[in-house]
Amino acid sequence: MWLLAIILYFLLACLVSWMILFPAGREFMLNGLSAAAQRLHRRVGQVAQRGRRDAEALRQNGSASANALGAFLRQHYLLCAGGIVLLCLPPLLAVVLGARATLSGFETSTREVNTQVAELLQGEQLVPPPALPPMVFAQAQAEVAQERPMLISASRDWNQMHADYTQRLLMVFKIMKEKHGYDMAILEGYRSPERQNRLAAMGSNVTSAAAFQSWHQYGLAADCAFLRDGKLVITEKDPWAMRGYQLYGEVAESLGLTWGGRWKMMDFGHTELRLPGVMKKR
Repeated sequence: MWLLAIILYFLLACLVSWMILFPAGREFMLNGLSAAAQRLHRRVGQVAQRGRRDAEALRQNGSASANALGAFLRQHYLLCAGGIVLLCLPPLLAVVLGARATLSGFETSTREVNTQVAELLQGEQLVPPPALPPMVFAQAQAEVAQERPMLISASRDWNQMHADYTQRLLMVFKIMKEKHGYDMAILEGYRSPERQNRLAAMGSNVTSAAAFQSWHQYGLAADCAFLRDGKLVITEKDPWAMRGYQLYGEVAESLGLTWGGRWKMMDFGHTELRLPGVMKKR
């Protein structure tokens, strides 16, 4: 008997806590009260239609029930008060402990706010840098001919890339310059399907993606490198450049871009913005 009473009390306490602490519980309680009110309204209407005699009888029965309930409460007021305290204790403890957890788990951050990222989120429109002379890329081509063939003919037109990706990449350039002291340049942005297929035919050391399997075709990817003393520095063998690529990846990822430096076939200068619903699965 006592075990059954404890189980019923526990279930009732859990139900009351659920209704008080959770929106779904409160919604369930309100819906239940609303439905009960509607049923009561219909019942009262039916009773009213039966006539004054039935209404008087109902009133007398209700009065008798109220008197009986009042007598029970007067005789067992200590038991009733204890039951109310026991029912209210679990929700009260849950509220107090929940408030403490919230205060201790979400303290005010002391980290420095990245004002440049805030500017991007507020809609600052950055302007692409001036185009570099073709000779700069011709000089770099000799150093990375195997890894990046056809570099001279690559598109570096910012206007052919997706506007959202363009602004994020320009913000990366800005942070790399102002915070880390690296000047950056785009090697290739938008890439046509025909060019993608030609590069894929050169082998997996160049790219393993065929046409429309690369975010370049959607203007949502770019390959970038560093400028030092007016020359492109692309190779990862240069410690200065390798350090720059690591910083570049961190900054790009902080702005929601995917960095190729984390891939199995690492591409340190590559970033892309993977917008949902753009690239069809193949």
